[in-house]
Amino acid sequence: MKVYEAIVRGLESVGVETAFGGNGENIASLAVALKHSRIRAIATRHEQAAAFMACGYAMFTDKLGVCYATVGPGAFNLVTGLGVAMSDSYPVLAITGYIRREWAGRGAVNDTSGLNRTPDSQAMFAATTKKSFIIENIDDTCDILDEAVNLAFEGRPGPVHIHVPQDLTDRGMEVSNYRDIRLRARPAEPDPTTVDEITRVLADALNNGERVVLLAGYGAVRSGAQETIRRFIERFQVPLITTLDGKGIVAESHPLCAGVFHESGHASAWKTFREADVVIAVGNSLSQHATFGLRDDLFEDKVLIQINIGASEIGKFYRPDHGLVADANLAMTAIASSLDAKVGAVQHVRVDNQDYEHRRLLPRPHAIHPGRLAQVIGRNLPPDAVLLADAGTHLAWLGYYVELEDGQNFRKCGQFGPMAAHTNGAIGTKLAEPHRTVVVGCGDGCYSMSGFELMTAVQNDIPVIWVIFNDDEYKLVKIYQLAEYQESALVDFQNPDFAAYARACGADGYSVDSPDEFERAFRAAISSGRPTVIDARISRWALPHYSTSPNGVLAGVFEEIQERVRGE
Repeated sequence: MKVYEAIVRGLESVGVETAFGGNGENIASLAVALKHSRIRAIATRHEQAAAFMACGYAMFTDKLGVCYATVGPGAFNLVTGLGVAMSDSYPVLAITGYIRREWAGRGAVNDTSGLNRTPDSQAMFAATTKKSFIIENIDDTCDILDEAVNLAFEGRPGPVHIHVPQDLTDRGMEVSNYRDIRLRARPAEPDPTTVDEITRVLADALNNGERVVLLAGYGAVRSGAQETIRRFIERFQVPLITTLDGKGIVAESHPLCAGVFHESGHASAWKTFREADVVIAVGNSLSQHATFGLRDDLFEDKVLIQINIGASEIGKFYRPDHGLVADANLAMTAIASSLDAKVGAVQHVRVDNQDYEHRRLLPRPHAIHPGRLAQVIGRNLPPDAVLLADAGTHLAWLGYYVELEDGQNFRKCGQFGPMAAHTNGAIGTKLAEPHRTVVVGCGDGCYSMSGFELMTAVQNDIPVIWVIFNDDEYKLVKIYQLAEYQESALVDFQNPDFAAYARACGADGYSVDSPDEFERAFRAAISSGRPTVIDARISRWALPHYSTSPNGVLAGVFEEIQERVRGE
């Protein structure tokens, strides 16, 4: 069995059904092996998109995202997507070619050995994955694949990478010891002693009438803790706030859901957090925007209980009073079970719910208020839909104004946060769960960077819906420049007719500049089952709800003024 045949069969043995990549002479035999396998190979226009799609494929499933590329520049194009997988905790395997080892440093095309002024791909992939492997002996192929796949799922999930030297694909080179791959990774079990310690703290707080709040992130969603958390907050009358990526873990219409805790989140969530004595942070990394710029005093006078699957996430900036390294669902199940015996009936808690439907959004002539656009998306999302937000101001509008119900998911680009990650990643999300409607809210800047992968969706009949928030500028950059320097630069650009482009590619395309027009187009896109681009002209003269302080917008403005005065 040839080396790539062994890799492909090994991936089949762990249930891989789809792989994303480019092509090239160095990995030609991988393309042939995929052609004769049960794995559906999606050929992308650019390798970066392949890595983004692999992330999307793994986003809300227990499936392994797989991407591949040829040696040299093709392989390096995967790196940005692997950065996303690393920061956002996606189990992804990248497979790339490598030059003939006897040619290293001797002038071969695409040499990335790091010798004689060549790029060092082993260092590059080691820096952007949990581990990078190179197959030195062809009979180590299955052992390396087994280790890599299990490492991708172990603990906090993440990307891994395998180099395959071209000389291993020579005639006569055979894997003589093929074996199927066995997944051994299991969810991290909570330590019973730590669970008991946390339970006693929570029991004391609840029995003494102290205010407890649960802050849920993407890790709780990924672990499948939705029902566990709903039962927990109802049984113990604990208000729920979420990060943007934890949004919708419990229906946002639930009476105990206070909204999104974020710089561009809901005032109701900020208020609930301020009033809390104890914060249970479950499955989130307490990163920059969810902590109002890593605010030093955020947990001052509060007891912080942090639960995360990654040991390195516990206390990386905020030192918790109690930390538990465990799968979020297993941890919350154990805590709820232990706490139930220690706490009697709990008085019902009243929570101020989100006010986004009541904020006045003034109509704009020949343009749509982006908040209104988000509201229309939210009202029309099918019950099991996935809504992805790319990097930009539009994610703030979507996070604030879209109300998710049970079974729906939302995801923004995470800490690494490249533009276009979800513009492309949505194709992988749709292929992983074809029964779900997948919608991408993206800026015109994001779409311009990589919207050519629309052809990949058309060629493979993948019905993703792209909603372009079109205002001919990099709005987020512009806002920052104006706030910091009182002027802006290099943020304006001229867009093509995105709808006409979509139709030229064989997809459906709509241009809209009113909420009613958009709603008709959006409903048509959902019902059509076709790749669709909706070019929505939005107003430039609208800013999302935002504060640098959990104490509110005015407090944030006042603090910034004080900071500027001190700086002068």
